[in-house]
Amino acid sequence: MNPELEFNAELRSRIARNLAEFEVVRHQGGGLIGAAVAFTLVECSVPADIANLPFRDRDRGQAGFILTTRTSKLSSHAGQRAYPGGRIDTGEKPEQAALRELEEEVGLALDSGHVLGRLDDYPTRSGYLITPVVVWGGRGVELVANPAEVECIHRVPLRELLRDDAPILESIAESRHPALKMPLGEEWFAAPSAAIAYQFREVALFGRATRVAHFEQPHFAWR
Repeated sequence: MNPELEFNAELRSRIARNLAEFEVVRHQGGGLIGAAVAFTLVECSVPADIANLPFRDRDRGQAGFILTTRTSKLSSHAGQRAYPGGRIDTGEKPEQAALRELEEEVGLALDSGHVLGRLDDYPTRSGYLITPVVVWGGRGVELVANPAEVECIHRVPLRELLRDDAPILESIAESRHPALKMPLGEEWFAAPSAAIAYQFREVALFGRATRVAHFEQPHFAWR
């Protein structure tokens, strides 16, 4: 079953309804640093700029999500695929932090009315507790990469999340749990970003209460 992915009010309502019906799992800090990311839905209007990810004419007007490649200048997770996000400041709610980081990293300023809901907290091996916030970005938005943090911005069609080869589960020597990846053209991206994308697919698009916090990240993402 493939849901309709046209970027319209019906899709927004369906996603918001599925998120509202989903019982989100919160994790205690446990010494982890609180962080929030914005899983932001936008209208596809330009190529995703991912190697071997063709932009089809029928993608225009369809829903996609914002994914970035982090700059190689960063001290941690340099060059990795990620959503706009970062630490939650003292006194901030995850939604506020996600919207602030969205503006700081890709120049998209939105208010709380664009927040559709949350997904499960995801504890990372590198010491963060990530709260994913689902955001409706809008049509015709202009995105500008902050060169201090973002090397490239990608608008990835949601159809990529529905591929038959998604998710990719890979055994790793360091854990009894498989690492989760999601295909991206002829490439892939890894958890935690991939785990968030997979849970978004399951919960927001299909209405299935699927958990992902147990899935591992590849060992290179542990640091």
